[in-house]
Amino acid sequence: MASPGDWKIPTSAQPRAADYGYDLEQALTAIVALSTRVPPEAFTAETLGTERAGNGVVIGEDGLVLTIGYLVTEADSVWLTTHDGRSVPGHVVGFDAVTGFGLVQALADLKIKPLKLGRSGPVKIGDRAVMAGVGGRARSLAVEIVARQEFAGYWEYVLDEALFTAPSHPHWGGAALIGPDGALLGIGSLQLQQGGTGGPKTINMIVPIDLLPPILDDLTTRGRVDRPVRPWLGLYASDGEDAVVVMGLADDGPAEAADLRPGDVIVAVAGEPVADLAGFFRQVWALGEAGVRVPLTIQRDGKPLKLSVTSSDRERFLVSPQLH
Repeated sequence: MASPGDWKIPTSAQPRAADYGYDLEQALTAIVALSTRVPPEAFTAETLGTERAGNGVVIGEDGLVLTIGYLVTEADSVWLTTHDGRSVPGHVVGFDAVTGFGLVQALADLKIKPLKLGRSGPVKIGDRAVMAGVGGRARSLAVEIVARQEFAGYWEYVLDEALFTAPSHPHWGGAALIGPDGALLGIGSLQLQQGGTGGPKTINMIVPIDLLPPILDDLTTRGRVDRPVRPWLGLYASDGEDAVVVMGLADDGPAEAADLRPGDVIVAVAGEPVADLAGFFRQVWALGEAGVRVPLTIQRDGKPLKLSVTSSDRERFLVSPQLH
């Protein structure tokens, strides 16, 4: 992902203040740059790196910042930089693996008016919005909602209905999706390829803001959400033909301990056939809470094999944020 100083949105693609019924320039000041450092020994250091950079959105008068969770997972150093170049330290308040949201608290006065939370539920395909990175209009993009649909991530992650926007923002991580009323509709998570008759195009996946209010109090007070903990297998997988293919394993995770291997094809969970990636994850989660035994039927080298994985709580493998 490009660092904030490496890029600029072409003028023709930038949002024009006259096209919106709110103070666009004011709204864009709520976006901050976020940079974090993670200890080399952290669980996510190898996959996500020890130095991470992206965006955050000020959502609280007290300097509470909403971002995408992978930027702050296991971070022991956080810095926030405002649109006018001021840098202040922060600390990780919480991270939720189910939604993908992360929260950071500024440790000095940001002197920024927060962006109000909107409602992503009423958003329709074809609606216009602004995908905003730190740095005003030059770092923001006029976008369109091109899809609302289920999303399954290879790291044991499913959103029932994510938002997808085009064109793609070049610095999407933690960027703000701002709706026509100037309110926050979601947080940028990924860059993906969307197929079509005109060939593939690059789009962004957005975590919808409606997922935040039900968990906000828990995240700010506990650092995690008070819900039953989903079983985690510690594998990376992708869709195959009427099955799921194991692409990799988390070091020392449950799947590795059970001798699951890259290239294994998962065809059933507890005797029930697996159709696709999202269905596979949901089948695992339906068996119970973290710690539950997960019986798998796989194909390895063309031969059927039954394995049992004793699941775990993903967060037990992570360095917890220090609550203040």
